[in-house]
Amino acid sequence: MTQPLDRRAPATTFLTHYFGGGLVDKGECYAVERFRSMSSGEVRRSPGEASAGKNGRGRPSPEVASVDEVRALRPLYNEIIICTGLGSRSGVQYFGSHAIWGQILRRQRIPR
Repeated sequence: MTQPLDRRAPATTFLTHYFGGGLVDKGECYAVERFRSMSSGEVRRSPGEASAGKNGRGRPSPEVASVDEVRALRPLYNEIIICTGLGSRSGVQYFGSHAIWGQILRRQRIPR
C-alpha cells in the first residue's frame, strides 16, 4: 500500500542549482524568495511568505537568512526557493520534485 502524498511536508527529492559563486561562508546574508509551481504551468510567488510593503501594498520584501539557515531549507513538492546573496549576488536555487518533473511530464508530447 502506498502512502498518500503529504503536500505540506518537504520534498524528499529535489534539485539544487548553485549560481554565481554558490554559497559564501564569510558572514553573507541571503534574500530568500519562495515560489509555487501551479498545475497550469504558471510559477507564482508564494502568498504570505514575506511581509508586504507599506500599508500591506506593493512587492513583498524577501526573508533574510544566514548561510546555515539556507543550507537547511527544503522545498515543498511544488515549491521553488531562490536564495540570493545580498552582497555577492550569488546563491542557490532549490526546486521541489513536482516543480521539475511534474511540468516536464505534463508538457512532454507523446506520439500517437
